[in-house]
Amino acid sequence: MCEQGYKSVRDAVLFAIEVSDSMLQPRPSKDPKKSSQESPATAALKCAYHLMQQRIISNPHDMIGVLFYGTKLSKFYDEDENSRGDLSYPHCYLFTDLDIPSAHEVLELRSLVEDEDKVQNVLMPSDENVSMANVLFCANQIFTSKAPNFLSRRLFIVTDNDNPHGDNKALRSAATVRAKDLYDLGVIIELFPISQLNQEFDTSKFYDDIIYKASPMDPEAPSYLKPDSKTAEAQDGISLLNNLLSSINSRSVPRRALVSNISLELGPNFKISVSGYLLFKRQEPARSCFVWLGGEKPQIAKGVTTQIADDTARTIEKWEIRKAYRFGGDQVSFTPEEQKGLRDFGEPVIRIIGFKPLSELPFWANVKHPVFIYPSEEDYVGSTRVFSALYQKLLRDKKVALVWYIARKAAGPVLGAMMAGEEKVDEDGVQKFPPGLWIIPLPFADDVRQNPEATIQVAPEPLIDQMRTIIQQLQLPKGVYDPQKYPNPSLQWHYRILQALALDEDLPEKPEDKTLPKYRQIDKRAGDYVLSWADELEKQYATISATSGPKTTLAKRPAKDKGAADKAGPPAKKAKADGSNAGNIQAEVQSHYQKGTLSKLTVATLKEYLTSLGRSAAGKKADLVERVEELLEAK
Repeated sequence: MCEQGYKSVRDAVLFAIEVSDSMLQPRPSKDPKKSSQESPATAALKCAYHLMQQRIISNPHDMIGVLFYGTKLSKFYDEDENSRGDLSYPHCYLFTDLDIPSAHEVLELRSLVEDEDKVQNVLMPSDENVSMANVLFCANQIFTSKAPNFLSRRLFIVTDNDNPHGDNKALRSAATVRAKDLYDLGVIIELFPISQLNQEFDTSKFYDDIIYKASPMDPEAPSYLKPDSKTAEAQDGISLLNNLLSSINSRSVPRRALVSNISLELGPNFKISVSGYLLFKRQEPARSCFVWLGGEKPQIAKGVTTQIADDTARTIEKWEIRKAYRFGGDQVSFTPEEQKGLRDFGEPVIRIIGFKPLSELPFWANVKHPVFIYPSEEDYVGSTRVFSALYQKLLRDKKVALVWYIARKAAGPVLGAMMAGEEKVDEDGVQKFPPGLWIIPLPFADDVRQNPEATIQVAPEPLIDQMRTIIQQLQLPKGVYDPQKYPNPSLQWHYRILQALALDEDLPEKPEDKTLPKYRQIDKRAGDYVLSWADELEKQYATISATSGPKTTLAKRPAKDKGAADKAGPPAKKAKADGSNAGNIQAEVQSHYQKGTLSKLTVATLKEYLTSLGRSAAGKKADLVERVEELLEAK
């Protein structure tokens, strides 16, 4: 049931960038420190270039294309790379065809950004108004011919014209029909509006009829990017580039289901349909292929595995191989069907088996990635209403549901805690975390390590008060840590090296690590408080040492005994352990044995105990614990 979510890994993105006088007009920077000017079209091109630059390595199977509309020149290619003529889609210029980006295409797009002469030849505005219906139909043909089987296809429209057809109802109606065709085809249209210098972008004039807004009945439907106050105020080219690039990066990864349309059982014969998503996961560099460098030019190597018999060196067929397990000295073999039966715990399901107060869920229970689930209407109509009622009940009563969770076939069952998560938005009203239910896989007893026994000593009150001030000075802005602002430096360095090698660029000297502390700011904000706390620590240590320090009763040896001691020779060696010490160790081991906590003893204590009884003290800690248990059980 979950295979559909994994098939949608490949993504096809087509940039549709409008070319007009206002989009090509450089906008001055409001920052006096930045004298550069940049046009919205150049900012959008840089966004497309950076996205293609990232995807060519991190997502090597995704497709990206760049389409300009509103241009004086017209160019379009079909799947056979043959021109269909300039009159097929007038004022549409397909600069980069929708395909897996190559290094050559990335360099071509970069040259378009940097070469002004090439920009003037390609990005020449048309004297006539372009039909949005024609643009959407052109995008339809590109997706149909290049990515017909992709489950994730998206059209990014970058424009500053909020009403391209004015009061022409015929053109508006035609564009609405073409947008509906794209939506029926499974293509998601996303709008990146750019406000004019003296006028904000108003989506109600035209694009509300083109962009389908998300709804609970259709959670996959897109919604346009609303211009916030920050975007409206920042009209210079650099700010425009940063805002647009961050917006595209935040929407560059489509929402992919970890489990698709799995049943959520609330009771006997009472099921609804939900989908699960993995919103938090560590991203690591992935190697997509092996490259053979032994020839004249590098080639992608294809691995082949061959099983050979040990005695006859005969090639073994797949049907001849059987898997076995050792039990009691014998080999117990299983057929592939029996192997599948061993791993079959039933159909994929999320079954509620009880409820508990939220306060009984300990903080250490979250040891694995939580799964976010959301209702789906595909299998059971009315799932959204039932899901909403369950969500509101858990949220209102502060309870969690204990669930029996099988993610997919042949997956092991998991006991999880299903809890309600509230919607979280930032100051601009943009959603950061959606409302829904989270399944937290609960750990088994073997997954939880026992904490060592330790005595807790509370620091004096003056130290606590001064440290509280230091912590307050080191708080993050708004008291919130946003992990999206701190990329993985190791992963970014890996991709930066690959990018330089693929695009024949100079290798970078050092990585950019945004996780390093800002030492100057820390010293400026909390340096004096830290020094004051250190002085207070010295005072408290001196006070404690004077009042409760160890007092010795040993008298100093007179100087006259020094010669006699030298004549007497070296002192005798100290005994390893006297009788009282051995008795204490035996009592300590006996106490831990009765409690069942022998593993908490140190290796030195276990060895000393075994040595005192004349037994061998060699081996690892597990062997020592087993040897001690055998001795105590024999007694």
